[in-house]
Amino acid sequence: MSSMVQSVDWLAIAPPTITAVVGLVVLVADLFVGDGRKALLGWVSVAGLAASALMLLPLLDGDRATFCLTGDTGLCSYTADRFTLVIQLLVLGGALLAALLSVTALKDANKGLPEGEYWFLLLSSAAGAALLPASRDLATLIVALEVASLPAFALVGIKHGDKKSSEAALKFFLSSVTATAVSLMGVSFVYATTGTLYLTRIADRIQHVDGQFHTLAQAGVVLTLVGFAFKTAAVPFHFWVPDTYVGAPLPIAAYLSVVGKAVGFSGLILVTVVAFPSYADVWGPALAALAALTMTVGNVGALRQRATRVHSAVRLLAWSSVGQAGYLLVPIASAAYSKDAAKAIGSTVAYALMYAAVNLGAFAVAALVARRRPLNRISDYRGLYAESPLSALLLGFFLLCLAGLPPGIIGLFAKVTVFSAAVDAGLGWLAVVMAVNVVIALFYYLQWTTLLFRAPEGEAARHPVPAPLTAAIALTAVLGIALSGAPQLILRFSATSLF
Repeated sequence: MSSMVQSVDWLAIAPPTITAVVGLVVLVADLFVGDGRKALLGWVSVAGLAASALMLLPLLDGDRATFCLTGDTGLCSYTADRFTLVIQLLVLGGALLAALLSVTALKDANKGLPEGEYWFLLLSSAAGAALLPASRDLATLIVALEVASLPAFALVGIKHGDKKSSEAALKFFLSSVTATAVSLMGVSFVYATTGTLYLTRIADRIQHVDGQFHTLAQAGVVLTLVGFAFKTAAVPFHFWVPDTYVGAPLPIAAYLSVVGKAVGFSGLILVTVVAFPSYADVWGPALAALAALTMTVGNVGALRQRATRVHSAVRLLAWSSVGQAGYLLVPIASAAYSKDAAKAIGSTVAYALMYAAVNLGAFAVAALVARRRPLNRISDYRGLYAESPLSALLLGFFLLCLAGLPPGIIGLFAKVTVFSAAVDAGLGWLAVVMAVNVVIALFYYLQWTTLLFRAPEGEAARHPVPAPLTAAIALTAVLGIALSGAPQLILRFSATSLF
């Protein structure tokens, strides 16, 4: 009987565990903390996320695994390898920056948002997102996906009495639940044909499925991918994105744009490359078509957002994030055709890290502008340089990084790695589609950048910037500038050990 008792590697599971425990502590503390001291909850949450991120350092010395099948240490539900740690750093770093933005947003909301619940939901979602890249069986993968998603629905609709917020949450919830149901159906088909949920064992068994079950296995592979494609905001599962980003509190839109994507992409990588490598002929063409469609629809959607009284800057960032999701899908699709799948996956991870840093930076400056102009329209950015020169210069830098133009070298470098992944895999047509989309994106990123330096319509006034917001902008700026100076670091860091 004693052999059935598993010993848990607490160090390996520390990052998601600390995040979840701090979330519970904040929820309980909320009952006892007076209204005047609610800001403490935010700082405890920020400290908890920072501690979780620091717990990744002792894990760098080698791969660790826990919750293994009794008698077979090769089959584990939780693995902390290089891939896991890089994605966990992205998730916890993204959540930490979203938390810094939230501290200011909650203070400005004047009791409009329930603080205890807000922090509990944010930390719960971050814990699920940190668990997902370590999951090595389909059951844990789906549970982690839902733990990351369910609190996010509540966070989107947390603005009480706000019609836009409620509508965004409902749209997000209904479409996500549908995608999850389809995914679960796919998982059940895969389990029916292979008799296992462990990803590596599925990879072995799915190759030897009986002829009569072959179609069922193929259907299982495609349906399982749907849930993760939804989380990545791939077309046609993208329609929730613009309304959700605009309706949600701005820090939550920033969180979804980075952490939500990391969840979807890490799940997609684990399912395709680890569990279904033998079905590359099924998911490869599907993901290549999705990548082309997603980047085109996202960039055309962003192109339609003009610097008028109507169009929101957050909506432009939402469409831009759909376009960026298309670029992120390219190396995963390339892995199906490439001899070096690890290199292709490394390109996706490198691009995700670059995108996370500069996109969170753009959202941080958007949060700064939203404090003075709550509608946060693109036209509100006109003359930002006269009001706040440093913020305008940094936003310009972040937008040029997203566009892939110097001095945003890291953006250019990331696009080149993705481009070369497609070319190496023989997907020349996809590389051409990507090149056309990069040119389309240049137009709206440059249009927004030039607006920052035009003469303001009214009197330019300087305003003080709150410390948490300053910290968020400074952190993303340091990351973006440092990586533009040494872009090879990010590629070396994101070389994964999934294989």
